[in-house]
Amino acid sequence: MPQQSDDDFAEWMGARQAALQRTAYLLAGDHHTAEDLVATTLAKVYLAWDRIDRREAVDAYARRILLNENNSLWRRAWRRREVTSDELPDWIAHHDDHDEGSAAEVWRLLATLPPRQRSVLVLRYYEQLSEAEIAEALGVATGTVKSQASRALAALRERVPALGLEMNR
Repeated sequence: MPQQSDDDFAEWMGARQAALQRTAYLLAGDHHTAEDLVATTLAKVYLAWDRIDRREAVDAYARRILLNENNSLWRRAWRRREVTSDELPDWIAHHDDHDEGSAAEVWRLLATLPPRQRSVLVLRYYEQLSEAEIAEALGVATGTVKSQASRALAALRERVPALGLEMNR
């Protein structure tokens, strides 16, 4: 039985790891932090795998862990200290064939939002969750989701004209 459980987890992880990585990157704003968030999330899901009764709820459970871990990062005092370095990390930029040239600016703008607003937009427009699902994932009221989304979109709209981009209302 334990081997079957491990196989089930491995299958789920193989199917969801890339999506969790993308969501973590959108939440955290950098690849290294996103990798740490996903690793922690997968470890916690693995430890709870045998206790999860409804397999259809695993994605929501993992998403909640990811959001909680991201929020915990912002609460830690060491996160507020800046560390400078003269060395640039080795990183190969990814180019999306469907990008008309504005995606990098949009993601840069998204990273300027407060963590909760960024989480709401990522879950709404990237993960395509409903307001109720977002509220459940974040542990807030649906009205909070609506107000955070409204504020985030208003902030982005203010910043977009300076870039010469158009943003649908």
